[in-house]
Amino acid sequence: PYPFAGQLSTTRARLRSALKVNATSLVVPLLPFNSNEVLVPSESKILHLYEARYLALLEEALVRKKLFVYFVLDPISISEYATEASFAARCGCLVLIENVERLDVGALVSIRGVGRVKIVKFFQADPFLKGEVIPMQDTTSASPSDVSSKVLSVKEAVYSLNSLEIKLKAPKEAVMQTYVLNSLQWAEKQPSLDCDEAFIPSLPERVSFAAFQPVSGSTQSELVKLQQEKLKAMDLRDTKQRLNNSLEFVKGSISMLAAKLAIQALEMQ
Repeated sequence: PYPFAGQLSTTRARLRSALKVNATSLVVPLLPFNSNEVLVPSESKILHLYEARYLALLEEALVRKKLFVYFVLDPISISEYATEASFAARCGCLVLIENVERLDVGALVSIRGVGRVKIVKFFQADPFLKGEVIPMQDTTSASPSDVSSKVLSVKEAVYSLNSLEIKLKAPKEAVMQTYVLNSLQWAEKQPSLDCDEAFIPSLPERVSFAAFQPVSGSTQSELVKLQQEKLKAMDLRDTKQRLNNSLEFVKGSISMLAAKLAIQALEMQ
């Protein structure tokens, strides 16, 4: 008697599913940075917070499950007649506070990038920014086996890069773990966070970001290139493509370090 009942039921199910996804959000403090200070998922960083507003942000974040959002303020041009600078919030990354060291002036805060987020609403600007964010994850059409193969290639390349970095450092007191290996080892583990699982990227997606770290002995131009690669990686929504980009970036770093090691060997003769 109701020929469209099945279609209606399916439509309602899809609507409930969509609402469930959209309901996944967090209200957290937001910390802005310049466009040359992009933070990617899996990356670790130490911040020295000393201004009163940022120390207030820290206390709020510690109460809110040790989470806040690190994002880039990107200058944009509204029109050629605009008299004031305008900015867009870009490259939002949910971060976890891993450690806090209190100082006489401020605090050293160790953070870890977890996953990309989109800022959908600002709630306050004083004494610090606070807003609502939703998760951003990849949607890739590649087969799981193809993606797994790329993940393995990136991991092997990162370990090769790490071994070269250690040789370049040379001194006995040199750390055996480089930035890129530290990120990869974090990415390989399932992060434990007190938030919705939608905010935690898949293993392949986490690994795809791990390679975008500074390499020992990098020149200023190489660091600029790294920032460009980070921006591109944050904008991409395809895991396989980012894994391909990661692999090419690591191979380039390996070639650069191999050349520096050859020069180092000649100088030691």
